[in-house]
Amino acid sequence: MNAEIITTGTELLLGQIIDTNSIYIGKRLAELGIDLYYKTAVGDNVARVKQAISIALDRSDVAIMTGGLGPTVDDITRDAIAEFAGRKLIIDRNTMLKIERYFAGRNIKMPESNKVQAYIPEGALIIENKVGTAPGFIVEHNSKIIIAMPGVPDEMDPMMEKTVMPYLLGKIGGRHMVLKSKVYKVVGMPESLVNEKIEDIFRESRNPTVGVLAHQTEIDIRLTAKAENDERALALIDGLAKKIFERVGDNIYGFDDETLEAKIAALLTNKKLTISTAESCTAGLLSFRLTGISGSSKYFMSGISSYANDAKTGMLGVDKSTIEKFGAVSEECAMEMAKACREKFMTDIGVSITGIAGPDGGTKDKPVGLVYIAIDNKGEVKGFKNIFGGNRDSIRARAAQTALFYLYKMLAG
Repeated sequence: MNAEIITTGTELLLGQIIDTNSIYIGKRLAELGIDLYYKTAVGDNVARVKQAISIALDRSDVAIMTGGLGPTVDDITRDAIAEFAGRKLIIDRNTMLKIERYFAGRNIKMPESNKVQAYIPEGALIIENKVGTAPGFIVEHNSKIIIAMPGVPDEMDPMMEKTVMPYLLGKIGGRHMVLKSKVYKVVGMPESLVNEKIEDIFRESRNPTVGVLAHQTEIDIRLTAKAENDERALALIDGLAKKIFERVGDNIYGFDDETLEAKIAALLTNKKLTISTAESCTAGLLSFRLTGISGSSKYFMSGISSYANDAKTGMLGVDKSTIEKFGAVSEECAMEMAKACREKFMTDIGVSITGIAGPDGGTKDKPVGLVYIAIDNKGEVKGFKNIFGGNRDSIRARAAQTALFYLYKMLAG
């Protein structure tokens, strides 16, 4: 069985609200092993909603719709479904009583407009709404299925959980495949290079499938497997993951919801190490990331934002001659900053960042995006040169992420 999601509401197309329903529905369908190939967003127009339903059911077994079941003039989902399926809209007395009781229980006179929510396509299976007033419903039409639920997540989620999931499970005979995914997090490698290294795996693998998604500071490699149970699906994923690690393993730091700062926190805590930072172009972003973990005071001692050269020399103690000879944006300066902050705050590790985040300040020899990172590990100092693309915010974010990655690799060995 395969499905398609149709979200209705002009506000979605205008970017006024974010569609979180599709994320939830997609995850729940994966639990049943139901393939989801398409998602459509359509505005509040009966003709266009009918067209979206027609297209969906031409290529899918199930169309799951959210939104457009409210009491206002632009809530037209029930009308569109009824017209598409050739059904009359009929009043459901039980639903009307529930709506009346809903308002009576709040000591509010029910607006006349709410009565429209009790109208359901003839022959439809009603999905009870225990949170709000708009019920959902299921219409079986020409061996295909249309499922309609409200767009409010607090109302839609329990409907999906309590009614739609059991209904779909029954349609697939109670026995189903499962879809499991695992996301491997890659840092320090551009999307194009990741693609080049695993392109043949991407093209040849059918189960698991492989996907690559670029974020501002890292790349996700997603492996998705379909099998008769979770254990078998994860075994398929782990088998293919070995090939992925052979190609890009040095740049993978974790998977799924793991973060670099959490991995680093565990390593610092287990090794009983302390750390301090000195930042120029990132202005505290690195220390912000390091202290985002509960209990970070055990390992993070202090950080200093030394933007101006006088701060580097005065507050940190970087030698003036180093800046005069090599410049504030240099490996030499970064290494002295790391050493200075480690000694100043008496920590085991000192990490520094200095660079040109732009949009101004770049030269031919030192362009915008040039960033030096240094780590002083108990007196052993290493510097790293990087050139990042993007705007100011992107360069700063990538610099902090890369510094964390160098730190993680050093701690993890």
